[in-house]
Amino acid sequence: MPSVLFVLSASDHWTLKDGTRHDTGFWAEEFVAPHDVFAEAGWDITLATPGGVTPTVDRTSLGVMGGLPWKTAQLKKDLERLAPLLEHPQALADVDEAAYDVVFYPGGHGPLEDLAKDPVSGELLRARMAAGRTTALLCHSPAAMLAAPGEGADWPFHGYAMTGFSNAEEKIAGLADKAPWLLQDELERRGADVSTTTIPYRPHVVVDRNLYTGQNPQSSEPLAERILADLTR
Repeated sequence: MPSVLFVLSASDHWTLKDGTRHDTGFWAEEFVAPHDVFAEAGWDITLATPGGVTPTVDRTSLGVMGGLPWKTAQLKKDLERLAPLLEHPQALADVDEAAYDVVFYPGGHGPLEDLAKDPVSGELLRARMAAGRTTALLCHSPAAMLAAPGEGADWPFHGYAMTGFSNAEEKIAGLADKAPWLLQDELERRGADVSTTTIPYRPHVVVDRNLYTGQNPQSSEPLAERILADLTR
């Protein structure tokens, strides 16, 4: 049976450049939609976070920014359904990434706080890229790439085509001016070939070798479906 490891942020906040904390966590749709794509296909699913901490859902993802009322109402029900999995994640340091066909990082602003500098996650990503194993990062979670060891051409993601939450989308979200750094800028500075949609908040998936990335919450299901199609064809 194919297997997927979901790596979620353990942070419930993002520290802004003035030192204040912005309440956050993982974005509901970015976990629920991919989870259900893989679950419906019969895949074995494991969840891990740094330290095995129960992840926090970003409440914003269950409000107006999360979609129409019918959609957020369904997401709340889905999170209740998935509570047993979410409440008991494995510690990221205890999992063997090589045991999984896919490692999938959902986003939300949480990864900007912890996964962007987590050495365990960084080494996991380095190992998967070196081995050519399928790895997916969605929305803000490409921030986890920044923790992968290596500089310049030695950075595991140097020269890779990818996407992630854009500067334009961060401005619309109202956090660009408060952010200590912007994801798109940092990925490009490290040597990534970042592409984004001309119109913000449209689905966008980029595949380069074993690396799969999605730009925003709207890319959640398309990203998972692309992985499923490629690995089961």
